Amino acid sequence: MTIKVMIVDDSAVVRQVLTQQLDGIQGIKVIASATDPIFAMKKMAEQWPDVIILDIEMPRMDGITFLKKIMAEHPTPVVICSTLTERGAAVTMEAMASGAVDIITKPKAGLKAFLSEHKAQLIDAIKAAAMARVRGARAPAAPAAARLQTPSPKLSADAVLASSTKPMSETTDRVVAIGTSTGGTQALERVLVQLPRDAPGIVVVQHMPEQFTAAFAKRLDSVCQITVKEAEMGDRVMPGLALIANGGKHLILRRSGAQYRVELKDGPLISRHRPSVDVLFRSVANSAGPNAVGIIMTGMGDDGASGMREMHDAGAYTIAQNEATCVVYGMPKEAVKAGGVDIEVPIDDIPRLLLKHGRG
Repeated sequence: MTIKVMIVDDSAVVRQVLTQQLDGIQGIKVIASATDPIFAMKKMAEQWPDVIILDIEMPRMDGITFLKKIMAEHPTPVVICSTLTERGAAVTMEAMASGAVDIITKPKAGLKAFLSEHKAQLIDAIKAAAMARVRGARAPAAPAAARLQTPSPKLSADAVLASSTKPMSETTDRVVAIGTSTGGTQALERVLVQLPRDAPGIVVVQHMPEQFTAAFAKRLDSVCQITVKEAEMGDRVMPGLALIANGGKHLILRRSGAQYRVELKDGPLISRHRPSVDVLFRSVANSAGPNAVGIIMTGMGDDGASGMREMHDAGAYTIAQNEATCVVYGMPKEAVKAGGVDIEVPIDDIPRLLLKHGRG
């Protein structure tokens, strides 16, 4: 099966470079490109794409309006192609809330070099989108392209953080660690908005590009009873607070007496991600052990599977989102296969279990 891709962007350079990057990739074919949504709809009437790569700011019809129209009339996986700016990040979060499944970024200058360097992430985003359930639609069988291994090194959490077998004593503080990827922006909002102000402290890795996590945290904070913020070095994990890992930095939990604090750390991509769920989960296993709850939700790939097994073996209670409610049932599936999951449940059961086991 070949994934049919349409590119909608008013920049001829962006359309050309994206097409060149995808040309020759087995299992992916750019079937059309368009300068704006009006032209795109005419082309889509002739052949409907499996995945749309969509710019946000365009003439005649903006990307958000077009996205909402698609989701209302013919739900289709959409990957947002957004500029690396504060304005771009804020609007992109609106797009994610409106149904887009992933983000790829583009700088204002040096586009070709940037996209060449991030080619693997572009391909992964398209493959994940092609597998996505959009607005409850049943996911298609995994396309051939999604089963291909992207030719890039895949490091484990060992490259950032050593594992520990030292048993952890119980403390009054509890930690909930959440890992997610494709479809995770909507999934996290769905979980966090149900939590009361005194919910246990939460640390989150959501795979997301640099400069977007601050806008994501700000959006969540505006709709949740708990406080949500982008993590800063030394932040204490405490009730009523969720800390979102920064794009481009690994998030690590450390124990300080009876308290838990976070560190931000540079390092290589782990399971092709930075931040990595495996790194966070290992640090929680090392520092919190039985004082923690681990939750893995929708996302492509296996980041978090080995880390969740480590949390489970350290005494944490571990939860996976079930297949029926995932946008992409990849990360939870691999965590279950690794033997690190205590229970697999629909997404709307997660807040109740989080509170039950996260309060000690």
